[in-house]
Amino acid sequence: MADRLYQRYMAASTAYRTHTRACADCTSTSHCATGERLLRALAELQDAYTQRLRR
Repeated sequence: MADRLYQRYMAASTAYRTHTRACADCTSTSHCATGERLLRALAELQDAYTQRLRR
């Protein structure tokens, strides 16, 4: 069975990258409200995934 946390982490990564490529307001140092939300979700999932790997 596929790892559900990893799938969510990769989906968040894809959503963030897709958004930042298409959004004129998002840069590597500044994000629109949607970009900020997507980045925050990605960071939280990445933290959860890496913490689980360490256990």
